[in-house]
Amino acid sequence: MQQHIYYIKYALRFSDMQIPELVTIFNAQVQSRGWSSMRAYHDQALIGEFQRRGIDIAAVTGRKTISFAHPVRYDLPNNKLVAIN
Repeated sequence: MQQHIYYIKYALRFSDMQIPELVTIFNAQVQSRGWSSMRAYHDQALIGEFQRRGIDIAAVTGRKTISFAHPVRYDLPNNKLVAIN
């Protein structure tokens, strides 16, 4: 299946970023109520970049969903995102 051009655009941008920058972008989405296809591409590419780097994202994922309910921090020793409550 071919990826959408906007997903690719975001994925390329995120691939050049450091992990703290990615966490900042994730946290900027917290509690955002707006939704569009562009945001979906953005969020999928962001989560995909965390996964590509082998970062454990269990703190923000459910069965088939991504939660932006709480900000996160990066736990370097354990290579995972941790929700900040």
